[in-house]
Amino acid sequence: MSVLRTGVRLALSTHPAPSVAVTTVAALLCAAIGRDLVGGALVSAAVLAGQLSIGWGNDWLDRDRDRRAGRVDKPLAAGQLSPQLVARSAAVALGACVVLSLLTGVLAGSLHLIAVASGWAYNLGLKATVASPLAFAVSFGLLPAFVVAAAPGSPAAPPWLVLAGALLGTGAHFANVLPDLAADQAAGVRGAGHRLGRTGCTAAAAGLLLASVAVLAVAPPGPTGAVGWSALAGAVVLGGAGFVLGRRAGSRAAFGGVLVVAVVAVVLLVLSGTRLR
Repeated sequence: MSVLRTGVRLALSTHPAPSVAVTTVAALLCAAIGRDLVGGALVSAAVLAGQLSIGWGNDWLDRDRDRRAGRVDKPLAAGQLSPQLVARSAAVALGACVVLSLLTGVLAGSLHLIAVASGWAYNLGLKATVASPLAFAVSFGLLPAFVVAAAPGSPAAPPWLVLAGALLGTGAHFANVLPDLAADQAAGVRGAGHRLGRTGCTAAAAGLLLASVAVLAVAPPGPTGAVGWSALAGAVVLGGAGFVLGRRAGSRAAFGGVLVVAVVAVVLLVLSGTRLR
C-alpha cells in the first residue's frame, strides 16, 4: 500500500494536468499527420518523459517556497515525499527523454530537447523575470515542429504551425498565471504576467490565444472553411464576453473565457495537422 501511495503522490507532483494535456496534443497531432502507431507512441513517450521531468523538477526547485506558502496540494511541499526521490525521478525522466527523443531522429530529437531545455530554464529562474513567456513560446512553438520532423523524411513544419504553437503556448502561460497571481506575488515571483496585473494578464492571455486561433483558421493552405471561420468567430465572442464579465470583483468569467479560447486553439492545432498529409 505504501508503494502505491508513493506512486500516486509522485504522479501528483508531475503537474499531471498540463503533462497529460501536452502529451495528448502531441499524440493527436501525430495521428492527424498520419503517423503509424509505433511512431506516434515513440513521439508521445518522449513528450511525456520531458513533461514529467519538468513537472518533478519544478516541484523540487520550488519545494521551500511551496512549503512556506502552505501548498498542501503539492505532496513534496506537504512533506509526503522526500526531495531525494523527486530529484531522482526528475533525473530518470530527463534521461529517458533524451534517449526517446533521439530515437525519433537527430533533427527531431534535437528540436524536442531544446523545447524541454526551455521548460527547465523556466523552472530554474526565467519564470520570475519579465522574459517568463519566452520559455512557453519556444517550447510550444517547437512541439509541432518536433512532431512533424519526427515523421519519415524529417519534413519541416510550416512556419504558420510553429507560430500558432508559440502563440498558444504564450497565451497558455498568461492563463496559467491567473489562478495563482496573488500567491505568486506574495512569494516574490515577478514574471511578465505578475507585472501586468490581473486585467493585463487576462488581456494578454486572451489576445495571444485569439491570435493563435486566427493563424490556425486562415494560414493553412487552401480556402478557410466554415469550421475555421466559425471557430474564430466563436473564440472572439466567448473570449470577449469572458473578459467583459470578468471585470466584476470575484468573477472567474475571464479565466473561463480564456480556457474556452485555449480549447478552440488546441482543436484547430490538431485539425491543422490533416493539412500536412
